[in-house]
Amino acid sequence: MPNMETENSSVSRAEELKALANEAFRAKKYSQAIDLYSQAIELNSQNAVYYANRAFAHTKLEEYGSAIQDASKAIEIDPRYPKACFTYQIFVTPVHVKKLSPNDPDAAQKVKECEKAVKKLKFEEAIAVPESERHSVADSIDYRSIGMSPSSSFVSTQAAILAATATVVVAVVVMVWPAVATTVAGMVVAVLMILGAYWWGSCSGSGVFTKSRKLELEVEPQYSGARIEGDVITLDFVKKMMDDFKNQKCLHKRYAFQIVLQTREMLRALPSLVDIDIPDGKHFTVCGDVHGQFYDLLNIFELNGLPSEENPYLFNGDFVDRGSFSVEVILTLFAFKCMCPSAIYLSRGNHESKSMNKIYGFEGEVRSKLSETFVELFAEVFCFLPLAHVLNQKVFVVHGGLFSVDGVKLSDIKAIDRFCEPPEEGLMCELLWSDPQPLPGRGPSKRGVGLSFGADVTKRFLQDNSLDLVVRSHEVKDEGYEIEHDGKLITVFSAPNYCDQMGNKGAFIRFEAPTLKPNIVTFAAVAPSTMPPWAPYPFYLSQCLVMKALLDEKKEDRGSGKSPGGS
Repeated sequence: MPNMETENSSVSRAEELKALANEAFRAKKYSQAIDLYSQAIELNSQNAVYYANRAFAHTKLEEYGSAIQDASKAIEIDPRYPKACFTYQIFVTPVHVKKLSPNDPDAAQKVKECEKAVKKLKFEEAIAVPESERHSVADSIDYRSIGMSPSSSFVSTQAAILAATATVVVAVVVMVWPAVATTVAGMVVAVLMILGAYWWGSCSGSGVFTKSRKLELEVEPQYSGARIEGDVITLDFVKKMMDDFKNQKCLHKRYAFQIVLQTREMLRALPSLVDIDIPDGKHFTVCGDVHGQFYDLLNIFELNGLPSEENPYLFNGDFVDRGSFSVEVILTLFAFKCMCPSAIYLSRGNHESKSMNKIYGFEGEVRSKLSETFVELFAEVFCFLPLAHVLNQKVFVVHGGLFSVDGVKLSDIKAIDRFCEPPEEGLMCELLWSDPQPLPGRGPSKRGVGLSFGADVTKRFLQDNSLDLVVRSHEVKDEGYEIEHDGKLITVFSAPNYCDQMGNKGAFIRFEAPTLKPNIVTFAAVAPSTMPPWAPYPFYLSQCLVMKALLDEKKEDRGSGKSPGGS
C-alpha cells in the first residue's frame, strides 16, 4: 500500500512539474522549461508527453540533437501519441507520420515538399564544380570598372539609328520586291549581329570588338544614398549608410561590392587565431551573436559608442541569418572594418557558412536585396574570417567552444587551414559548434554537431595555454549572458528578443586593461521589426533539412565506427 501511495505521489508531483514547465514555455523561458520537464521525467519516465514537450523546448534553443532524442523516446513509449509524432515529423522526417496517418493531406504535402527540397539540394551538389577547380568569384569583379550588361538600357545613338534604318529597309523590300526579300533580310540580320557583337564588346570589355577600357558602373543620377569617394571608406560614409539602412533604403551595389571586396583582402591576410593587444588604460568590447538584428546593432553603438581605434570591438560570429536585416548588419560591420581595421575585429560563427545561410535566410535575403553574385561572394569571404582571438594573452574568445581532446594549444588553432566550409568534425568544427555543460568531462552535443564540455575541460585548456578566461557566444541566454565553469567561462549573446519571440536580453562585455576584468552590460530589444525574418523554407521544412543532414551524418558515423559529434 505505501508503494502505491508513493507511486501516485510521484505521478502527481510530475504532473505539477509539467504544468510549471508549460508555464515557463509559454513565458519563453525555455531553459527553465527543459529543467522542469526533466524533473518530471525523473519522477515518471514512462510519460510520452514529458519527452515530447521537452523536445519542442529543445528546438526553441536550436538544440536539435537533444530534440531528436526526446522525440524518438516519446514515440518509443507511445507510437500513436500525436504530439510526439508531430514533433518527430518536424525535426526528423514526415514519413513516419504519413505511415500513421495515410489519409492526412497535410502530412502528405509536407512529405512532398521535403522530398522536393532534398532532391534539389542533391542535384545542386551533383552539378557543383569540384572545390579544386573553382575560381574565386572575386577575381571576376572590379568594382572600379564593372561593365554594363546588355540588359541595361544603354545603346549608342549610332547603333539605334542603324537598327531603325535596317528595319525600315527590310519592310520596304518585303512590300516592293518580295522575291529578294529573303536575301536582303539575311543581310540585315548579319549586320545586326555585327552591331550586337560590337555593342556587347564595348559594354563588357570582351568579345569580338573590344574597347580598350570597360565602362564604369555608373551610379544612377537619382540615387540619393551613401557614396564612397575613391577607395577610402570614411566615417561619414558609414554614418550615412547606417542612416539609410535605418530608413530601409538600399546601398548601391557598386559600393556594396567595394566594401565586401576590400574586407576580403583584409581578412585573407589574417591568421586563423588573431592576437589583440589592448594598451593599459584602454578598453575593448566583445559582442556575441547579432543574427541580422540591425536595429539592436544600432542600439549597441548608441549605448557603447561607434567602433573606432579608441573604442574597438570584437563581434564574435553569427552576424547573419534569422533576422530580417542581415545584409545591413554585415555591410555595416564590414564597412567599419574597411574604415579602420583596428576598430573592429570579426570572428566566424557557425552561421557564416553556406549550409546555414541556405536554410536560415541570409542567402535568400542577399539574392533579393543584392544579387546571385553576392551570394557567392559572401560565402567566399566568410571562409576568410578568423576562428578565434586572444586578448592580451589572457582571454580566449571563440564563437562556439572547446575540443574533444585535451592538449590543444593556441599554435594548433593558428595552424588551422580555415579557408573552406566548416568540416563535420575536428578542431574547426568544435570551435564553431561546441557548448559548455554543467557536468565534468565531455558529452554528446545537444545540437547534434560538435560536443558538450565541462568545467574540467575548460580549466585544463586555460592552464595548458596560460590563459585566464574563455569568452564564447553561440547560445541565447535569458539575461544576455551566463557565467559558468567556476567563473572561467562567459557566454555572451547580443541579439535581444531573439527571432522577435524569445524575450531574452542582449549583452556585451567591456574589458579594461591591464586587469581585463569583464564588465557585462545588458540591454533590452528595441522596437521589433515589422518585417518577418527571411526564411526561404517553411519552418518545419527548414528544420527537417537540418535534421536530415545530421541523421545522414550519424548513419555514416555508425557505419564507419566513428562516434557522433566529432569526439
